[in-house]
Amino acid sequence: MTPTRPWILVALAAACAVAAWLLLGHFYSALPPLPWTAVPTLLLLAVVEGWAGRTIRDRIAGQRIGGRPADGQTARRIRPLPPIAVARTAALAKASAHSAAVLAGLAAGFVLYVAGSLAKTVPRGDAFAAFGTFIGAVALATAAVYLERSCRVPGDPDDEDQARPA
Repeated sequence: MTPTRPWILVALAAACAVAAWLLLGHFYSALPPLPWTAVPTLLLLAVVEGWAGRTIRDRIAGQRIGGRPADGQTARRIRPLPPIAVARTAALAKASAHSAAVLAGLAAGFVLYVAGSLAKTVPRGDAFAAFGTFIGAVALATAAVYLERSCRVPGDPDDEDQARPA
């Protein structure tokens, strides 16, 4: 499995935005109002994946729990994660990033389509729900990429900040 590249997520979101914009031209009048419930769900998933990324990064590095120990105390060490758990988490992060990119693209296409009708009540409500969904999906994609990068072992050859051979 190769690391997720941000440009792939952007291309996926752009393709989905164009597809949504084209499809809404034919089917928008038959659709029910767009629900807002995706917004808190995506934001909650982004927070959970961001927190998991921080925790996994600390556990892989073997950091102490609770920061620096007080005088005369020894720090508790974090138990390392099994490699299969890290691999599964990285796969979940990659799937979350791609799913979030698709949702962000669909929401962006929706916003672009209804942007010309913001004076009407229903399209304005749909635009707010779609824009919130877009923000939540971008937050989830960002957290998922962070979680995936947190699953890397320090000194991994996939790290981009290492010099590549010529």
